[in-house]
Amino acid sequence: MSLRFLTTLGLALVTTVGVAQQKPAAKGTKASASKSALATLPSGTKLIEKVTKQPGQLVIPYEKYVLPNGLTVVVTEDHSDPLVHVDVTYHVGSAREQIGKSGFAHFFEHMMFQGSDNVGDQMHFKLVTAAGGTLNGSTNQDRTNYYETLPSNQLETGLWLEADRMGFLLDAVSQKKFEIQRSTVKNERGQNYDNRPYGLASEYISKTLYPYGHPYSWLTIGYLEDLDRSNVEDLKNFFLRWYGPNNATLTVGGDVKPAEVVRLAEKYFGSIKRGPSVPVQQLPAPVLTQDRYVSYTDNIRFPMLQMVFPTVAHGHPDELALDALADIMGGGKTSLLYKNLVKNQKTVEARAYQQNSELGGFFDFVALPLPGNTLESTEAIIRSTMQEFEKAGVSDEDVQRFRAQTEAQTINGLASVSGKVSQLAANQTYFNNPNRIVQESKALKALTKTDVQRVYDKYIKGKKAVILSVIPKTGGVTAAKPDNFTIDQSGYKAPDYGYAGLKYVKPTDTFDRTKQPASGTNPVVKVPALYQETLANGLKIVGTKNTEIPAVTMRLSIRGGHRLEQAMPDKAGIAQLTARMLNEGSEKYTGEQFSAELDKLGSSVSVSAGDSETTVYVQSLTKNLPATMALLDQRLLHPRFDAADFDRVKKQQLEGIANFVNQPAIIADLTYNRLLYGTGNIAGTPVAGTTASVSSLTLDDVKNFYNTYYAPNVSSLVAVGDVDQKALTGQLGFLKNWGKKDVTIPTDMAGVQPDKTTVYFVNKPGAAQSEIRVGYLTDMKYDATGPYYKAYLANYLLGGAFNSRINLNLRENKGYTYGARSGFAGTRYAGPFTAQAGVRADATAASVKEFMSEITNYQDGISDEELAFVQSSIGQSDALKYETGQQKAGFLARLVEYDLQPTYVNQQTDILKGLKKEEVQAIAKQYLPADKMYIVVVGDEKQLPSLQALGYPVVQLDLEGKPVAMAAPAPAPMPVEDQKIKSKDDDGSKFKAKTKKGKKEKKEKS
Repeated sequence: MSLRFLTTLGLALVTTVGVAQQKPAAKGTKASASKSALATLPSGTKLIEKVTKQPGQLVIPYEKYVLPNGLTVVVTEDHSDPLVHVDVTYHVGSAREQIGKSGFAHFFEHMMFQGSDNVGDQMHFKLVTAAGGTLNGSTNQDRTNYYETLPSNQLETGLWLEADRMGFLLDAVSQKKFEIQRSTVKNERGQNYDNRPYGLASEYISKTLYPYGHPYSWLTIGYLEDLDRSNVEDLKNFFLRWYGPNNATLTVGGDVKPAEVVRLAEKYFGSIKRGPSVPVQQLPAPVLTQDRYVSYTDNIRFPMLQMVFPTVAHGHPDELALDALADIMGGGKTSLLYKNLVKNQKTVEARAYQQNSELGGFFDFVALPLPGNTLESTEAIIRSTMQEFEKAGVSDEDVQRFRAQTEAQTINGLASVSGKVSQLAANQTYFNNPNRIVQESKALKALTKTDVQRVYDKYIKGKKAVILSVIPKTGGVTAAKPDNFTIDQSGYKAPDYGYAGLKYVKPTDTFDRTKQPASGTNPVVKVPALYQETLANGLKIVGTKNTEIPAVTMRLSIRGGHRLEQAMPDKAGIAQLTARMLNEGSEKYTGEQFSAELDKLGSSVSVSAGDSETTVYVQSLTKNLPATMALLDQRLLHPRFDAADFDRVKKQQLEGIANFVNQPAIIADLTYNRLLYGTGNIAGTPVAGTTASVSSLTLDDVKNFYNTYYAPNVSSLVAVGDVDQKALTGQLGFLKNWGKKDVTIPTDMAGVQPDKTTVYFVNKPGAAQSEIRVGYLTDMKYDATGPYYKAYLANYLLGGAFNSRINLNLRENKGYTYGARSGFAGTRYAGPFTAQAGVRADATAASVKEFMSEITNYQDGISDEELAFVQSSIGQSDALKYETGQQKAGFLARLVEYDLQPTYVNQQTDILKGLKKEEVQAIAKQYLPADKMYIVVVGDEKQLPSLQALGYPVVQLDLEGKPVAMAAPAPAPMPVEDQKIKSKDDDGSKFKAKTKKGKKEKKEKS
């Protein structure tokens, strides 16, 4: 389904005060404030509309204002948690770019975090993090947004920060910052596109589906060569053209008062001058006169086929029916694609989805054939499936399932303030109507099977498509058909976006904008009130009631998981295979029938196995909880264990294991774990198992594992949501009959400690990036108030926060990576300290050097300022910890797993307040032995000479972790950090980097 569509079945919003019959403005236009305003404030700000909540209605109440400079302000008041979410959305994305300058909207998003007149370099991150908040930004084809979630006493700081970069950015822009962020964006592209399996598929689809010059014909990330030719003046013009307040929406939600938000918005944004007007952008849908076949090769195990049909823009009346069509044809186990391609083991995956953006949309069939099946035959099956759909048509039950899933999706999307704010901001930006949920709700209620059949006939039946074949570089696979499409560049004319003559005029104020606003009183954070009991069979139940949304989240944890395989290493992977089998059929339902029953309710009941536990996750609307519990009973206590299901699921697990070798990040993790735990500890083996171990597994093995280790006395259930203890207990009677068993959970085993720091290198030919892991296995298990917690505090500055030493060095200062981090991991079993990143290939050795330098230097101690940052950031973050059902469920699960009292959070607060610099230094000296760590590098062997030049022993391993004979080292190239960068200070003067250009680049999020 289209992720942009959120709606609620049969639930309409109340009328807006004074504008009950107001029609939404036409798409892409701004309503006239003078005509629709309810009131005008003395400042000139106009109250446009006010939506209020009435009993029994699922709504997002809000007030909408427009400032004299054109800034739209939307405020939703929600006092359920002491936090606030601030979002500024600019109505500009990559669709405002042109040939030769792609990727600029996203690149500019990065630059908006690099400081402004009154906010120093990288201080935006530091100030938000120090306030206990989180932040980010994202860019898509049509809009760019920046957002913070903060404790509610930090509202003014959030608005001050956003206003400063809207009105005071350009003088703080320098050539050096420009170069570093350009490198970061390239790293992002490398990590998310060039170095990721199938990462370039969307790029091929875009440039084949849309005409040359159409702004959707390139990805938001853009092309490397375009980024290389961009300059600071391009950036400044982009800012002046598109980042005016009249092209922006400020949306604020949470523990706030609308009048206060408006007052602060006027103070900080009101003096910023209106920017140039932004005309509506409309382009015709692409017309395909023949099927366009294209292909490319990739480092993948499974080939992939995509069939893409052009459809409609976001907001078109047919969008909803197309969403339903995609769900019916390829949305899960009830779909035709699943029956014809997955169920019969012709593909490892097959699905359909529908995506809509502001200027167009497309309908996509995707399939990954298993060995023995060709791309040509896969295309034929998809086409025969379309014919089958034409004959069978759409049933009322199909539409009912779609409605139920969409209703649940909407309700669950409103569990957080950020979810509410995001929906309001998007609807205002695209439709000038935050209240569009009314229209969507009515459309969903009115949807019929005739509508779904009609859009199939209109956009799919007999229509031409783009057919993409992604072929493994290993060979042996041919495209569905030979490529037959060449891009036609004739007739393209670059758009005139009006960049000429733009001038930067700074706002003038009557207050001192250089001073960060003072924070209000710290909000009072309440740990959820809980109830708990233990059943006679040993099952522990813990819950808390929360009526914010009519939904319930449950999490059943069964101790053991992968660690149970310690006693049977030849059966590694059995925990995961058993969990996957439980996700198939039950005694009462086949797998397809079970999926259909869940879809009718909009519920989920899923089982997964991890390192030390198996988890059953349940999500249900309150009204459907009894029916969902009946399905949980079936899934947990009455599995079908069908032989045909077993054959298929086992094959899928084996194929997944075989696919590990195509994913550098997974190779790095597997290699690192083998070194940490050695061959005698099951933790050194993947949770999925090995090809040998899984190949030997039988259905009887699965049954025995289930019958032996799934037991209530090693389990706990947490429940969060719109249900009280009495009502819940009445629906969990089936769990009382779950039989107690004698289960022994394996104890921890010692790992393998390195004698000296050594580099272990795994060759990944042609890798655009190198994956790095640095660390060792500690002796620390999880604890809430002891050494583990204190180590967490100590690491926060090193690699835990965005503005940690490691990330600021490798990402913000050097431009080697899209992101780097470090941390301690521990459960009931001791876990490792790990520092990690995916880095630009030519910066591999330099990155290892910087990692080790930061780890070593951290033992010298921290400053008073750094200590204050840790205490402020972590101390205020509690306001964000218990907002959603999932967060509350995680908190309760931790209480049960580690036998904690809820008051442990108060103990943590006391430890944090009393933390001393000397403690941090002592922890660093004890738990960061830089001279005895594993360094794992997965990358192209061209990086070996520079790694050898670092002075550490270097051992080359194969993909199985076995040593490989190494040739004598070639002369090492000059390390990146030693290739001098010439600059005249950070003032925008000439800046020339003599570094080797990185091979790749980035995605949407900052």
